[in-house]
Amino acid sequence: MMKNGHHVSSAPASADCSPEKRRRTVRVWCDGCYDMVHYGHSNQLRQAKAMGDYLIVGVHTDDDITLTVDGKDTYDEVKKSGRYRECKRTQGVSTTDLVGRMLLMTKAHHSNMGRSDYQQHTDNFGRGPKGHSPWTGVSQFLQTSQKIIQFASGKEPQPGDTIIYVAGAFDLFHIGHVDFLDAVSQLSEKPYVIVGLHFDQEVNRYKGKNYPIMNIHERTLSVLACRYVSEVVIGAPYAVTKDLLDHFKVDLVCHGKTEVFPDRDGSDPYAVPRKMGILRTVDSGNSLTTDVIVQRIIKNRLLFEARNQKKEAKEMAVIQAMKRREEDKAKERAQAVL
Repeated sequence: MMKNGHHVSSAPASADCSPEKRRRTVRVWCDGCYDMVHYGHSNQLRQAKAMGDYLIVGVHTDDDITLTVDGKDTYDEVKKSGRYRECKRTQGVSTTDLVGRMLLMTKAHHSNMGRSDYQQHTDNFGRGPKGHSPWTGVSQFLQTSQKIIQFASGKEPQPGDTIIYVAGAFDLFHIGHVDFLDAVSQLSEKPYVIVGLHFDQEVNRYKGKNYPIMNIHERTLSVLACRYVSEVVIGAPYAVTKDLLDHFKVDLVCHGKTEVFPDRDGSDPYAVPRKMGILRTVDSGNSLTTDVIVQRIIKNRLLFEARNQKKEAKEMAVIQAMKRREEDKAKERAQAVL
């Protein structure tokens, strides 16, 4: 079992504590595949953690669904014991959809996932020959202020905090990003880390192709879900200006060991903090990048298509089994009335 300091509760109280402190620690279990962890997964874990004191997450070795082919719920015993709770699904995001975006060289997902060419392509990943499953399907993500509030820490910088500013795309937020932000937070005893996220058009300007894979709204929630992040600037300017540094009272500006692309006019976007002597290059020790993930997907395109269609077929078999069970129950009720 791996423990994350963001989710682990304090140790159980000793016997000489007050009755309130001696209450039983509520341990919560949730499991899943968690492939290419995104803000939908983070939202599930956030909700699960709120149900108790200590969260344990089980990671599957594959992406099996939570029903057997005969329609039996694998959580049946837990439900019967009254220990089952459900987290509300985050609409508009799935690993299936993200894979589709990586393989489709268009920018449709930046603003409009309803375009026909995009939808036709994602059908290869979320629709089988016998129908459409509600679990594997893709729906459009709609950002709301409430979603941001749920993810945000809401904490203001305090006296003595070191305000650290980092900027970038933070696309397909992954462990490489987490390690970088962790390393940044280690630069101070009291760090207040602000992440500036570039707009989709700006990211596409310096990265090209169909980048970013996740649009600005999705990337905002992904970054906010990280425990090392205190605040996010949505649509930060590409060049780190003096106005920005003064506005947020920034003490340090950090960048990873990845390439720094020039601004539109060819200038250095970090010229100001570099001249002020507050720019730091931080080595996360992790070589994983968004490009590496995308290349993995492209290299194994046919395997991913086959995997998702197999998953779709299995889900459709379960739906049919559940439908037959309901029909049988209806017949039994009708016969009982007669």
